[in-house]
This record gives sequence, C-alpha cells and structure tokens, in this order.
Amino acid sequence: MRPLAVIGNVNVDLILGPAEPWPKAGTEIIVDHDELRVGGSAGNAALAWGALGVDFAIAANTGTDEFGRWLRESFAHRAEKWPIRPEGTTLSVGITHPDGERTFFTTRGHLPRLSLADVLAVLDGSRLSGGFALLCGSFLTDDLVRDYPALFDWADSHGITLALDTGWPLDGWTEANRQATRGWLSRCGCALLNEVESTTLSGLSDPVEAARDIRRHMPDGAVVVVKRGPEGAIAIGADGTLVSAAAPAVEVVDTIGAGDVFNAAFLAALADGKPLADCLNAGTAVASRAISTLPRSYGGLLSAATGEAAS
Repeated sequence: MRPLAVIGNVNVDLILGPAEPWPKAGTEIIVDHDELRVGGSAGNAALAWGALGVDFAIAANTGTDEFGRWLRESFAHRAEKWPIRPEGTTLSVGITHPDGERTFFTTRGHLPRLSLADVLAVLDGSRLSGGFALLCGSFLTDDLVRDYPALFDWADSHGITLALDTGWPLDGWTEANRQATRGWLSRCGCALLNEVESTTLSGLSDPVEAARDIRRHMPDGAVVVVKRGPEGAIAIGADGTLVSAAAPAVEVVDTIGAGDVFNAAFLAALADGKPLADCLNAGTAVASRAISTLPRSYGGLLSAATGEAAS
C-alpha cells in the first residue's frame, strides 16, 4: 500500500443538539446530545484512517491550552513533533438540527499559524515517496497557504501526490478565492470537493461538467471527485472517464465530517491500488456508515479484495 499523510486543520469540536427551532436571543434550551471530539477536516480524516486500520502520518499544530494537550494525546506518537502555538486552540461548536445538518461557530485560534516549517518538521518526504498527502483547511491555515508553492515543490521532489480539499472559504467563493483555488489545483493530482464547492468554483450547475472544467486546470492524469451526499459521488478519472457510485440509503444521525471521512476511505482504497469505482464505493460506504451511527462507527476495515467497506 502506498503511504498516506494528511496536512492541515485539527481542532476541537463540541457537538450539541438537535436544536429546533433556533432559540431566541437571551433564552436557553435543553438538547439531548453532547459530544466533545477531535475535529477539523484533517482531524476527521485521520480519525477515520485510524478506525479503518490504515497507517498514516499527520502534520498539524495545536494551541498551548488544555484543549491542545488533549488533541496531542488523542494522536499519541503521531503528534510528538506537532508545534504548540501560544494562541488558544481552535474550537468549533456545532449545533445539529433534526435533519442531520448543522451550524458551526468557530474561533480562529491556533490554525492560522500552521506553517510550512511545522509541516516539514513532522513529515518525512522520503518515507512518503510515491504516496498521497491529503491537504485540508486551505482557508483556515493562513501561514501555510502563503508557502503553498514551496509545499507543492517539496511534494513534487518526493513524488508525493497531493489531494486537495479546500473546505469552504470564510468570505465565500469570491473571484480571488476561485483564482487561488485554481492555482492550487494546478499543482495537485486529486481534487476532493463537494457538489456545491465544485459547481460554485466552476460556475457550472451540472456536477459532471463542473468536474470536467476543474480537471482542465489540473495536471495531466489528475482525478477530480465530487461528493454528492445522498446522491453518492462521481469522479473524472486519470483517463478522463466518468465514474459514479451510489450512496446506500441510511437514516442520518450526524453529518459532521462526512466529506472528510469519504476522503479518508477513498484515498485508502486508492493507495491500495483499487480501481476508481471501488475507491468511490469505499468512500460512500464508509461515510454513510459514519453519519448514521452514534457513537460513530466506520464499518470495520477496508476490504483488501474489493476496496469497499466491510460491514
């Protein structure tokens, strides 16, 4: 199996809910569920890899407070070289709704100070050679983004394929954010976007056409994946072929991190040499299991035979 790593945003998620209707200012409501857990796109993907029994490396940072200590302890030896910033650890409070959707309130915290030096202090390019690195949280990790060109050069020098999941820009998909993302994608071998991100980025309403347009900004042989929630996922493969996968019908409990879990399962199957269709099936199956279970379950190990999630 080719090596895997994830780079980007790890923070604390405090999940509360469900809440309906939204409370009026100055009032208080009681909710049925609360959970304090590792969050952030990079954190969610790493948790999924861990639960699936997949080896990986993770480059991130934390704040100097108790939340930061807790995050580092959660990743044990993988966090030994994570830098500790003087800022407070980034905290997201997620309020869930009865339909499984959520609203987030997030502090800036430590995430903007993740730097290229921090990443290179954690990741061994030689050990990751020929593998995949999932790059997350582009619109949250300000210092690292300024050095993306050098990060891309480092990945190229070690034969590491970058898979980009930008997340949603804090100020929306402005033309400046769209141009920046197209520039990043020009150096990445895989794009992992949801349907709204892909259609907004491309300016095209059809997700297939959006994926094809995005791929035109990427290197030859790149793969573009569009995650479509209950509609499954589609991908434009290295040869330009369209591949799709349906999502199993599940009762949604908690959608937080669904796309990140998909990323993890998809890349694990890809790193294991599975066909693109199997990779999409793995992503949709594992993500569907995760959003329909409480406490969250990832469905066991990925099947080495089919690349799909085991039940």
